[in-house]
Amino acid sequence: MTEPEQEKQLLHLVIGGELSKLQGVHFRDLDEVDIVGIYPDYESARKAWKAKAQSSVDNAHMRYFVVHLHRLFDPEKD
Repeated sequence: MTEPEQEKQLLHLVIGGELSKLQGVHFRDLDEVDIVGIYPDYESARKAWKAKAQSSVDNAHMRYFVVHLHRLFDPEKD
């Protein structure tokens, strides 16, 4: 008996934190980095990113990012 073919997961990580400078990506304190979560597709990750980014709009040094984890697992594919 074979397993049914599963849809490939395109995992995305949403993280954020306060940057030490407005230019570049250097977090002020790695212990304070906010790991929002891991999502099965870009659209759900984007929704989580947008919500967190909008909630921190008053802090110019706070940034949130979507990391394409699936690209790290299989860097040969786009």
